[in-house]
Order: sequence, then C-alpha cells, then structure tokens
Amino acid sequence: MARRGHRLLLLVLWTLTAPARPGPGEEGDGGWQRRGAAPAAVAEEERCTVERRADLSYAEFVQHYAFSRPVILQGLTDNSRFRALCSRKRLLASFGDNVIRLSTANTYSYQKVDLLFQEYVEQLHPQDPTSLGNSEHLGWRQWVGEVALGSAQVQDPCFLLSSLLTDTLYFFGDNNFTEWASLFRHYIPPPFGLLGTTPAYSFGIAGTGSGVPFHWHGPGFSEVIYGRKRWFLYPPEKTPEFHPNKTTLAWLQDTYPALTPSARPLECTIQAGEVLYFPDRWWHATLNLDTSVFISTFLS
Repeated sequence: MARRGHRLLLLVLWTLTAPARPGPGEEGDGGWQRRGAAPAAVAEEERCTVERRADLSYAEFVQHYAFSRPVILQGLTDNSRFRALCSRKRLLASFGDNVIRLSTANTYSYQKVDLLFQEYVEQLHPQDPTSLGNSEHLGWRQWVGEVALGSAQVQDPCFLLSSLLTDTLYFFGDNNFTEWASLFRHYIPPPFGLLGTTPAYSFGIAGTGSGVPFHWHGPGFSEVIYGRKRWFLYPPEKTPEFHPNKTTLAWLQDTYPALTPSARPLECTIQAGEVLYFPDRWWHATLNLDTSVFISTFLS
C-alpha cells in the first residue's frame, strides 16, 4: 500500500512538473510547418547586427532609429489573438475559397497572378537549394500549369505559365481589404508613427527558402506571426551587389560568401512576435527560414 502511494505521489509530481504538450490544433507553429518536410536551406546568421529593443520609447525611436537605422522591437504589442486567427486551419476555414493575388518577388518586375488561397497554401513547399533559378520552387511550373488549365479562377493561363519561367511568385502585399477585414481588424500595429505618413498593411505567407531580392521603398514595420524571416539591409547610399532576377537564396549562396566584412549588410533573423523597423529608402532583402506568416505596416 505504501509503495502504491509512493508511486502515485511520483506520478502527481511528474504531471505537475512535466512540460505541457500542445493539444490537437494547438501547435506552436500554427500548423504551418509540414512534418517530414525538407529542412531549411539555410540557418540563421552567425551574429545579428541589428539592435533589439524591448523598452523603446517613442522619443528614443524618433531620435535614434526612425531616420537613421533599423531596429527590432520586442513586446510593444500583444498580437496573440491575431496569431491564433492566422493558424493554417483557421485561415483556410475563413479564406480558403478567396482568390488571392500573387506578386513577383523580382526586384524590377510587377507581374501579378490570381489563384485560390487554398490552392496556394496546399502547394507551399521548401525552396529547392539545388534549383536557384527564378521560380519559387520546381513544383510550381507543372502544378500551376495544371491549375491554369483546369481552373476558371486563374487569370490568363498562358501569361501565368510564362511568368513562372521568369519570376518568383508568392502571396504578399496585394490584399483585398474588404475580404480580409475580419482578420486585419484584430491586428495591433506598432505604436510608433511618423508625421505626414499613413499606415497601410501588407499580409503574406511564404514557404521555406523563399524571399524577396534587394529593393527599397518608404519606411515601415514588418512583424513575423509564424516562422522565421532573415533580413539583409543596406543604407540608401550603399547599393548592394545582386542580380534582380535571382532569388535571395541564390544571392546568399553565390554572392554573400565573397563579401568582405565591410561590404556585408546589416542582418538578423526576425522571430515570431518580433517587429523589424526599416527607415526610408533602405535596401533590404528577405529569406524565409520556415514557412512564414507575416504582416507589414508601410508608412507611405
């Protein structure tokens, strides 16, 4: 009897101290990371060179960062509700039948392609590191060809196929704010603004190894909801060496290793829940280390 009581006590103590495991549908990755998928093609940087701030005031933001250098903000907002709504299961249930617009990630290209959100999500695959051409991944060419021939939702199949041979396509930026309003109203943007600017949201989802090559525009914030996103940044006066129609992954493997320390960009991997601020006209490129869900607030 005493031994049984002892075993029961040990079981209770183990239950109280053992780490909690997520239940069905409660994965910490929101269901976005495919089990058994290929590992990320690249790792995080050896050393983050962008400052992280968890206690930044608006006065400090304006004085030290707003017009001079990027910064990573931590803990300024609580977007746990928005995060829950961005799980794979919930987004598919709410928006699976919506037509989304895919944009080319190429630096100097503005092609657009329409596709059902569910079809896009179901075909998210890691970027093949052995295929560093312009397409998002090899599966897109054959798969989208089949969709183009069999779906009335897709615009101009011939144009779509030709675009995939020359451009990297994924879902970011072109959001129908009427259709996605039920989601966006739960997002709490960073509390810092700039005089004379108006915030605009850009929501996106992209697979492992995908990213946008170097480009620049006005200032803004970018928050990672799920996954990890590696950033590379140069100030306006320092134009990076890159091919505008090659992927960020190709640049990282082909160009980055040959850069001298002084020629390397500022870089850091933004984790889920963190927000990167980048000033006006700063060159930047991104690389998703996991399937990533993210939202940007552009100050235009």
